[in-house]
Amino acid sequence: MFGRKQQEAQPPAVTSMYQMRQKMLSIGDDYWIENGVGQKAFHVDGKLLRLRKTFVFEDASGHELLRIHSKVLRVRDTFVIERGDEKAATLHKNLVGFRDRFAIDLGDAGELRAHGNILDHDYSIRRDGTDIAQINKHWMRVRDTYGVSIVQGEDVPLLLAIVICIDAISHEHR
Repeated sequence: MFGRKQQEAQPPAVTSMYQMRQKMLSIGDDYWIENGVGQKAFHVDGKLLRLRKTFVFEDASGHELLRIHSKVLRVRDTFVIERGDEKAATLHKNLVGFRDRFAIDLGDAGELRAHGNILDHDYSIRRDGTDIAQINKHWMRVRDTYGVSIVQGEDVPLLLAIVICIDAISHEHR
């Protein structure tokens, strides 16, 4: 199901599907992330009038799960994702290469990589060479919407927050 070169012996991975609006990341906008059946699953609050881009990622009941903010005055685009007082991830855009690639540092939990056609919302997030999330606009029937499919057992809020960071860096003009 994930990747273009899946081994035949692997059983298909069980995934959860989420829908995100393509033009959702204007700073100051609030928006919902829906699950695969169209129910509101997560709320993202874009904070306005800040020196850096800031988003608060909440569950459907309004409880803060993650805080996302950009690092200012950096050579390369960087976002930090915090869970409470702990840093959950730091995302950096690679400076070299023809394709968009991102490195996601999870601290003691390792590292993830995002690569593919980021601008067209057709990329994957990988851990140790295995796809754990697939982002694709082609799955969606609703215009200006793209899908995020996440392998069962992964940290769904964190992976969706990573997608938000990648979108904010890749589509700064919004």
